[in-house]
Amino acid sequence: MTVRRARALTALIVGVTLTALTGCAASSGGAGSAGSANASSLSPSSSSPAPTGLAPDIAAPDLDSTAAPTPYPTRYLPTSAELDRTYATTRMRSMSLADKIATMFMVHVGGTDPASMQAYLTANQPGGFILLGDNVAGPAPTVGATMSGIGLSAGLSPLISIDEEGGDVARLNEDTLPGADRLRSMPVQATTDAFTQRAALLKQAGVSVNFGTVADVTADPASFIYDRVLGTDPQASSDRVAASVAAENGVVFSTLKHFPGHGETESDSHSSIPTVDVSESDWQARDAPSFAAGIGAGAELVMFGHLVYSSVDSVPASLSVRWHEMLRGQLGFTGVAVTDDMLMLEASGVPEYADRATNAVKAIAAGNDLLLYDGTIDLAPIVASVAAAVQSGQIAEEQIDESVVRILTLQRAAWERSHP
Repeated sequence: MTVRRARALTALIVGVTLTALTGCAASSGGAGSAGSANASSLSPSSSSPAPTGLAPDIAAPDLDSTAAPTPYPTRYLPTSAELDRTYATTRMRSMSLADKIATMFMVHVGGTDPASMQAYLTANQPGGFILLGDNVAGPAPTVGATMSGIGLSAGLSPLISIDEEGGDVARLNEDTLPGADRLRSMPVQATTDAFTQRAALLKQAGVSVNFGTVADVTADPASFIYDRVLGTDPQASSDRVAASVAAENGVVFSTLKHFPGHGETESDSHSSIPTVDVSESDWQARDAPSFAAGIGAGAELVMFGHLVYSSVDSVPASLSVRWHEMLRGQLGFTGVAVTDDMLMLEASGVPEYADRATNAVKAIAAGNDLLLYDGTIDLAPIVASVAAAVQSGQIAEEQIDESVVRILTLQRAAWERSHP
């Protein structure tokens, strides 16, 4: 039955009911003249239209009418993402400034003992952990059992991240799936298949964030990132970046790296601060499309690289307000901005980046939501330095709040996925 016919029949039923009620009201007055009137009205007249069974003021419905039905008002129902953000906002408002700042850090705690991670989590309250090789002592389910022993608080899960690109960068022993060096010469469907299976492995391992989608573009075999790029031109890269993100959707949170694009330099930012001499227009044509494609596919995080695009800013992108504005303004990204390993800045040997706490203040002031450290760090003094920057007005507390809401929103979604 169509909606139109259902509504028409409803009107018919209402009319019959009203007619019956009218008759009851008349008969209740007695069997005198009123009764005679009713009897008379029930006698058909050749000059009267055939009865419709409707009350006099209700028109007979046209069951075959093609006119659009009057829509019923509907109540707006929030999406799960909106509910998660509302929950996160409420939780954020109950946190101290120090606790909010601590949430903006992701660190590494070595070994396979969940008690060590839990002790660090309880004492420091970071937003999560990154798993490296020393955390993986067995198959994915074994790693998952370890991660299940780590808890943040009711309703939230710490973010558990990993670099699982495939190929040369794979932490899980079972990940023999093709990496970018093979995928870029295969049909796009191969990228979808590989990242679908990879996401399933990560779920078994208790991982919620994959730093696994390299959105950099280069055709230069001399580049240190060459073997890890999904495409050697913007279109090929964009297609596979989008495919990898779509394959992970709903299973793990996807990360695009290394914004604004590491393919423009041969230098390795693990040991230096590379400088790129590329115009903004060239960047928009060559490097931006892959990140835009990944954002369009639903990537929840974008990782900032420690490299300088001198035409845009004189400082590394990870510390650049301008680059963060471009990511959110030009590319429309609304998710979590995360740095590459902050210890790389110290390893560069550049005196300006020798102080850990100062680097953290600069990174947050630039617009990063989450600061990554591939090592166990003494978090308390860094949190204190950032808090001092907030209290002095160098960093707005509203910015801290927004970053924390973004992180807590992911933590909430991660918790819900583990508590179906």
